Amino acid sequence: MRISTVTMFEQSTASINRQQSDFLKVSQQIASGRRVVNPSDDPQAASRAVGVDQSKAMNQQFSDSRVSARNSLSQTESILNSVSDAVTSAKTLLIQASSDTLSDVDRESIASELNGIYETMLGQANATDGNGRYLFGGYKDNAPPFVKSADGNVEYNGDDSLRQQRVDASRLMPVAENGATVFQGVPSGAGYIADANTENQGNVTFRGPQLTDVNDPGYGDSYRVVFTEDATLDSGISYQVQRFDNGAWQENAADLVASGEYVGEGQQLSFGGINVTLTGSAEPDDEILIAQAGSEQRGADLFRTMEAAIRVLETPAQSDAEKAALRNTLNTSMRDLDNALDNVLTVRASAGARLNELDVIDAVGSNRKLNYEQTLSDLVDLDYAEAISEYSLRQVGLQASQKAFVDIKGMSLFDYM
Repeated sequence: MRISTVTMFEQSTASINRQQSDFLKVSQQIASGRRVVNPSDDPQAASRAVGVDQSKAMNQQFSDSRVSARNSLSQTESILNSVSDAVTSAKTLLIQASSDTLSDVDRESIASELNGIYETMLGQANATDGNGRYLFGGYKDNAPPFVKSADGNVEYNGDDSLRQQRVDASRLMPVAENGATVFQGVPSGAGYIADANTENQGNVTFRGPQLTDVNDPGYGDSYRVVFTEDATLDSGISYQVQRFDNGAWQENAADLVASGEYVGEGQQLSFGGINVTLTGSAEPDDEILIAQAGSEQRGADLFRTMEAAIRVLETPAQSDAEKAALRNTLNTSMRDLDNALDNVLTVRASAGARLNELDVIDAVGSNRKLNYEQTLSDLVDLDYAEAISEYSLRQVGLQASQKAFVDIKGMSLFDYM
């Protein structure tokens, strides 16, 4: 069979091109450090690598989200720490103001200090994060959550939601608190609070309420003590303890819990598993509310408590009724501040727990990232020892093809004649 010169040239060129292609492929692998440079190199590994790379990118997004969540929670925790310090300072001032040795001027000076703490609390309640969003407004974070109304009272304009952020595939975490929870909430174990009507004309003061029996059927209900005129009694004044029914007073016998003659001087009234001690003279239609903190009848509000305390300290107390109003308001305010402090500390503990949880999720995310990187390396990364051996082999193959072509090209029948 005769082999033409064209055929020899074509076969030699094809061999050289094939050897050069294999050599360049190995060179490209060594230069990039990847075994799979093009999907055609290993379609199955390339396909799996795309999925792993996407999972790795998502894991990185969650990691970035946790950074944002940690910043928000850290700032929230710091502000709550400042608020708890402010509440403690306010409680200290109210204890000081309760002394009977202080004059009206002294109490007015304390009211001025208390007003400074009040303004500090308001500023903290309207704090923003690094992006200009209000921390305590819930999802309504584009406007101050707490504003002063025309009558000077602070009102909450945020929503009741907790702003949440996804920090992992299976974890949607609250990254801020709403103002209603922090400044208008009470801890779950908050007890009863007594609150005298501001329109009382007598000088009745109270001590307590004290818990006596949580198993009492009436424990948890709200009550009011109402004083009425009764000429048949030696003191001329009787009291009635009435229970709220469905959030309102109902004038029927079923709501009357206790009644009797009011004599004052440390008289104790026991009902609904609690005990309250009353002292002083009562006038007809005087009232004292006794309800659980945070209930419908006695909603919690840190700013309202501060406003009431400042107002009563700024008002001169000359008559017995004014002095009784001062003592009652300070006692009620101190109990409210105790509940507010417990609530702020509870919320702060919750924020701290979430910060700890972020640390745990970060550790899991870091391990997951390492696993993804290892899987990607196994799929597409290059084994340099094997690649260098292959590179040397392909280089020898290319040189051999070139040498063979040169030798074949120079062959002629005349060499054998």
